Order: sequence, then C-alpha cells, then structure tokens
Amino acid sequence: MPQMMASMTPRRALSLTLALLIVAGAALAWIHHWVHRHDDRIVAGVEALHTESWPRPRVAVVFGASVYRNGELSPLLEDRVETAIALYRARKVDRILVSGDNRHPSYNEPSAMREYLVTHAVAPRDVIVDYAGRSTYETCLRAREIFGLERAVLVTQGFHLPRALYLAHQLGLDAAGVATDPGADRSFSYQSARELGAEVKAFLNVYLWPPKAVLGEREPIK
Repeated sequence: MPQMMASMTPRRALSLTLALLIVAGAALAWIHHWVHRHDDRIVAGVEALHTESWPRPRVAVVFGASVYRNGELSPLLEDRVETAIALYRARKVDRILVSGDNRHPSYNEPSAMREYLVTHAVAPRDVIVDYAGRSTYETCLRAREIFGLERAVLVTQGFHLPRALYLAHQLGLDAAGVATDPGADRSFSYQSARELGAEVKAFLNVYLWPPKAVLGEREPIK
C-alpha cells in the first residue's frame, strides 16, 4: 500500500486515503452499533453468567494469546485461562475449547493452555484443543464448522470481547461473553487503538476478504 500511494499523484493519493478512512469509519460504526444492540451478551463476571438452561455440553471458548519460550502463558493469556477455570469450577461450563496459533513447530499456544488447565484440576477429557485458531475469525469459524458448536461462552479481555462476539454472530455461533477484566479501566490506550484496526479487519473479513482458514473433518464436542 505505501508503494502504491507513493506512485500516485497527490490528488489520487488523497482520494484513496479519504476512501479508506470512510470505509474504516463505516466498519467501526457498524460493529459498534451491533455491539450496542447486543450488549446484554457481555456479562460482568463468572457469577453473572446463567447457563442452566443451555443444552449440554456447555462450552467455553478461550482465545489464544502470547506464550513465552519456556511455555509459560503471558499475563493476558493466563487471565483468560483462569477465567475459564472459574467458569468450570462454578459449573457454568462442562468443556473448555482452547484455540490458538500453532503454525510453527516451536510455538504452540493451545498445548500451553491445555497444560495449564490440566495442572489446575480441569479433567483432561473436558479440554478440547484447536491447533488452528490463528485469529479470532478462525477460532469462531472452526468452533462452528469443526467442533459443531451452536452456542458458546467466549472468554477474553473486555477490549476484545465486542469483536469476538460480532464475529461469532456473523459466523453463526450464538455466544455470550465473559470479560476476564470486568473492572478494568476502559480509557483509550495502545491496546484499544490496536483493537480499532482489528475491528476494521474483522468487518472486511466478514464482507469482503475472509481469511483462508484451516478446515477439515468435523470433531463434534460431546
């Protein structure tokens, strides 16, 4: 994109920049409008989630994040996994689907999450591993298409939940979201700035350029 703009006349470059800003603004407005209409899907903490009437097995989907070289979870990811453990112990969910990046042999988010769960008293049979959840879009798509979920609890930080819920809905997954940080400061930050770009990307993935997700045989969660 920078090279293409460098080869344009200033007027054409300005026109393209304005067009991109309009598309980005429309994408953000649409996603935030959807989130505002469905803000009841985000619950404030584990105890506020009511899944008693849900068909079983009730599944929590934990989105991957950074893992250190020694296999330890980053604070962001540990927060997510600890919240899933709390849901499991409170009997709000029966299974935990951990989904993350494993595209390189030396890097494995899902295995690190599974190890943490199993060593913190979650039964191995109740942990399902998705090795191809390379993005929020792909995790939601594979939860629906590979693991056969129709409804799920999404577990991630509050800044990420609106986008995750929006993508889940667009991909046919009925979801509620539990923020790992219900009392966190929502003031503008680097993370929230980065999320704006991710929301634009999510909109484009849904309507124009879906990522090439890894799909295959169905593995329904039982």
